[in-house]
Amino acid sequence: MLKEGYKAPDFSVLDDRGNPFKLSENLGKKKLVLFFYPKADTPGCTKEACAFRDASKKIEAKGATVIGISMDAVEKQAKFRDKYDLNMPLLSDAKKQIVSAYGVYKEKNMYGKKVMGIERTTFLIGEDGIVKKIFPKVKVDGHIEEVLEALTAVD
Repeated sequence: MLKEGYKAPDFSVLDDRGNPFKLSENLGKKKLVLFFYPKADTPGCTKEACAFRDASKKIEAKGATVIGISMDAVEKQAKFRDKYDLNMPLLSDAKKQIVSAYGVYKEKNMYGKKVMGIERTTFLIGEDGIVKKIFPKVKVDGHIEEVLEALTAVD
């Protein structure tokens, strides 16, 4: 299980524009806020992504970049981005490479049934590639404030 203080696992996948995104190529410039969400264009995920969109200037002012990750296909991520004018890269982890490496692909209870899926989780990764903060089982309301506070503490 990935923990705070551990090196963030590297990965390479496509973003919502079909461009390759490699974590290691994005380290050293800014802190990264990776938010894992279960499914594009669903109520909770839309609310979370829009909250990150709306707070992007505050997050950038704290020296960080936001990246969203789900198991949705590139095309679905692109539609999600366009529908809500999202201003961060949305990565497509259709092969479950990242969700597995970060330990967020878990058994969940959905309406009394056990299913496998993404547990809404946010990781704050320092410029050095070290996981500085993990927010497990994220509740969307108030989450942006938690992230902004953590970004200030990491400075």
